[in-house]
Amino acid sequence: MRSSDREALSGVRVLDLCRVVSGPFATMHLGDLGADVVKIEDPRHGDESRRYGPPFVAGESAYFLSVNRNKRSCTVDLKSPAGREVILALAAVADVVVENFRPGTLEKWGLGFEALRARNPKLILCGISGFGRSGPDADRPGYDLILQGESGVMDITGEPGGPPMKVGTSIADLVTGLYASQAVLAALMRRQRTGEGGRVDVSMLDAMASLLTFNAGMYFASGESPTRRGNVHPTISPYEPFRVADGWINVGVANDKFWAIFCDVIGRADLRTDPRFATAPDRARHRTALVDVLAPLFLLQSRAEWLAVLRDAGIPCGAIKTVGEVCEAPQLAARGMVQTVDHPVSGAVRFVARPIRFDDAPPAASAPPPTLGQHTVEILAEWLGWSAQEIASPAAGGAFGADGARQPATVAS
Repeated sequence: MRSSDREALSGVRVLDLCRVVSGPFATMHLGDLGADVVKIEDPRHGDESRRYGPPFVAGESAYFLSVNRNKRSCTVDLKSPAGREVILALAAVADVVVENFRPGTLEKWGLGFEALRARNPKLILCGISGFGRSGPDADRPGYDLILQGESGVMDITGEPGGPPMKVGTSIADLVTGLYASQAVLAALMRRQRTGEGGRVDVSMLDAMASLLTFNAGMYFASGESPTRRGNVHPTISPYEPFRVADGWINVGVANDKFWAIFCDVIGRADLRTDPRFATAPDRARHRTALVDVLAPLFLLQSRAEWLAVLRDAGIPCGAIKTVGEVCEAPQLAARGMVQTVDHPVSGAVRFVARPIRFDDAPPAASAPPPTLGQHTVEILAEWLGWSAQEIASPAAGGAFGADGARQPATVAS
């Protein structure tokens, strides 16, 4: 476990009852900021994402490794009476509990907000779900693909006239996780001011709907739903990708000042006086004609050549990079954004670090994602002060799994 008084959340204890992506992404960010995050996992198989793959690195899922750094793993059977008592004991000394079960699940196990608050009145419980704790869809399960569709984001993503497209990353899970971590920070600030804990409800649908921003604004203003626009912007042109001789680039001519410079750079000063393209609204109205003029020009040079000339002129532009190019980018390396940790099973594991820095300091070194149950004994002793004999009692009661499951006494701390 990392420990530094300089970290923003140093001393904050987070009990993580999450699985897969949205919750683990939220708690990883809390761990990145210095919180002591204890990840509770099922003793039999652990977090479902431990089995997501390929690829696997020495048997460890790359998917799991990507969202579970800066945590410790403690195996507890939430469905067993003895396991329930362990969770209640841990919640009694925690600052925050984060969970992403379907609403009502923890209540069914006797671990709902009221039960936890009875042990710890200052506790903050952050619940993440697909559709929230209220409303006609509250009992529906939430999965990223389903919420990308239900939120309208898929309907505005893709080529005009083509099928709806999902975003190329788990955007519903990830943005919900970010909102959840933000909500926890706000709840901690409120508790500091009032002395009160409380419940936080974060819905994937709510989170995704909030991203509609100007698209929702266009609907509210006109009564008409925006349609798929492909890569074009509704009010700015040229502001889109262009194919070049050896790949693709993005060009963002966002105002009339840039347009005048751009015309000179590409050797088409005549376009500045073309009435179809004179102002930003003109260029938006005549986007198709403008692209027909520009597309052949961009094919004449390579990505590197175009980026050099456009950047020298101050035109906003950038390469459309592969994931590999991004992971090896000198800019990220210079800012300490790609870290390597020594994992006990997988060896050297690389990941993209937290994107937040304080006082211009690079991200702190991270602890590797835990193996299943790696810290069970350590956590019970450290958080609860239990001795080996005290740990043996809930173990005998099935708190840490049935016969054949990983037992705390066999896990190195």
